[in-house]
Amino acid sequence: MEPPRKRPLIGVVGPCGSGKSTLIAGLEQHGYACRHIAQEHSYVPAMWQIIAKPDLLIYLHASYPVCTARRKLDWQPKEYDEQLRRLAHARQHAHIFIDTDNLTPEQILQKALDSLNGLLGRNAPSPLP
Repeated sequence: MEPPRKRPLIGVVGPCGSGKSTLIAGLEQHGYACRHIAQEHSYVPAMWQIIAKPDLLIYLHASYPVCTARRKLDWQPKEYDEQLRRLAHARQHAHIFIDTDNLTPEQILQKALDSLNGLLGRNAPSPLP
């Protein structure tokens, strides 16, 4: 008998308001193990690798106007730019990049699922019972 396959850990990063929490909730409903990584708040460029140690990394991008509108954030462009600077290392190493500006949460989830299926194969990870 073959031992059960460990589900890969999917890390999700992006600026505030890019849709990380919503995507994680959707992926978890499809049986994926996910971790929200607050890389945008860390001064350590590789924190996402050191602490979370994801098997795969998804980077969600959203523009300053979209992030601000989604979260009703009271911030300046320089604060958004600083988050992008802190996310640069994760963005360079991401397995999946999704620009969320013109997508609904359902479309973002579908893009992530399609990409994960392509990277992992249709049978992995198996959904939770």
